[in-house]
Amino acid sequence: MDSFAFDGSFSMWKDVAGFAGNIFAFGLFVSPMPTFRRIMRNRSTEQFSGLPYIYALLNCLICLWYGAPFISHSNLMLMTVNSVGATFQLCYIVLFIMHTDKKSKMKMLVLLLVVFAVAGLIVAGSLQIPDKLTRWYFVGILSCASLVSMFASPLFVINLVIQTKSVEFMPFYLSLSTFLMSGSFFHYGLFNSDAFVYTPNGIGTVLGIVQLSLYCYYHKASIAEETKEPLIETYV
Repeated sequence: MDSFAFDGSFSMWKDVAGFAGNIFAFGLFVSPMPTFRRIMRNRSTEQFSGLPYIYALLNCLICLWYGAPFISHSNLMLMTVNSVGATFQLCYIVLFIMHTDKKSKMKMLVLLLVVFAVAGLIVAGSLQIPDKLTRWYFVGILSCASLVSMFASPLFVINLVIQTKSVEFMPFYLSLSTFLMSGSFFHYGLFNSDAFVYTPNGIGTVLGIVQLSLYCYYHKASIAEETKEPLIETYV
């Protein structure tokens, strides 16, 4: 009875962490909206790149497949968050293609086809593996690698912040959403005893803490610099 209650408590906290992760992920999914409002207003993608949305779509599709019952156990929250994420990324890609020049349009269409082909190969290939444990390891490693590379991408921004001593290129709410989402799914993976979930999200949590710490440090430094009283020159 006590063991049942303990397992039930773990399951409840896993669902809470997963639900929180879905909510915080939504903040990440809507963050490009100001960029696309500008693109639609100007009817041009200007110097914006569509590659982040292509990569994010592939990441969502791989993680969505990992969360499926064919691959892993009790990962419904992974399926929901990545289903919503894939839908958002696909919408962004379509909008990008509609407003970009002909050369970039063809490039984006080819990359989109490549993403669907790679995702299709992963699905088809994993279904050919008869042993469920081996199948879990195969898709889990791909999912983990994809998430780690996604969470590692802010390292460039972190380096830029340190070099420029400015948080201009590291929006606070984007960093906060990343930290909260990865922290939630880190706990979700722990409660579900799933190393392929808690390992990459643990890395994401640490990187989120680094980003927020840098933001606080350099933001305070910039405020202090702005509020310094100018030297008062006296003329005799």
